[in-house]
Amino acid sequence: MTTAEILNSIMSTGPVLEHGHVWLAGAGPGDPRYLTLEVVAALGQADIVVRDALVSDEVLKLAPQAEIVFAGKRGGKPSAVQDDITASLIDFARQGKKVLRLKGGDPFVFGRGGEEAEALVAAAIPFRVLPGMTSSLAALASAYIPVTMRGISRAITLATGHAAGTDDDVDWLALAKTNEPIVVYMGLKNIETITSLLMQGGRAPETPVAVIMSATTPQERIFIGQLQNIAEDAKREQFEAPALIVIGDIVSMRPRLGVADQ
Repeated sequence: MTTAEILNSIMSTGPVLEHGHVWLAGAGPGDPRYLTLEVVAALGQADIVVRDALVSDEVLKLAPQAEIVFAGKRGGKPSAVQDDITASLIDFARQGKKVLRLKGGDPFVFGRGGEEAEALVAAAIPFRVLPGMTSSLAALASAYIPVTMRGISRAITLATGHAAGTDDDVDWLALAKTNEPIVVYMGLKNIETITSLLMQGGRAPETPVAVIMSATTPQERIFIGQLQNIAEDAKREQFEAPALIVIGDIVSMRPRLGVADQ
């Protein structure tokens, strides 16, 4: 069998998206090459795709038959309300539509997928979860930064930074004391607060940091700096969301793997 025949065989034997069902799917970090075969198959079956802001137009070209409904949420910009998004999924399903809820990364990693799944259960709407490659792991691998590295990291923390400095914040002082790498989602606007708290918690000012913007896409940019300066560096270099902040000695592996920066 040819490669195309094998792929067609895999795609044709997968689950069928039925009328009145909702599939919660992850579109990976951005580039369509990182989609799973299951998500590609779902795109070809959907009547309606409810997409996030981080899902690229190139990905959506794989669903030419579907109505595309924008439900993006971006910090500091006009955004859809989560309750309204969830209600729309239920409404479309009750209309008998084949609904694909498409999110950047993985639906259960800072994607509110768990909340949407819970609401679908309460509404008695059948659903499935289609995993996607979470943006942090894909971004680090494509940037030649190993997530784990013997002698450098034994664990890694994925944290959201959108609430930094508020009562709903994570405990950055406690995370600092682990001395293990941290990958921060949605933290660019609060990068100064986050880095300051980490240094208060004991992280060395010279700790390597990478800021990865629009990972895996043609707009990707990467800046390597130190914890003490990265906030002003990112501002000077005009980095914008979506961006990941990678904090820890794993960042130092990038030049060791032959990548030259600045």
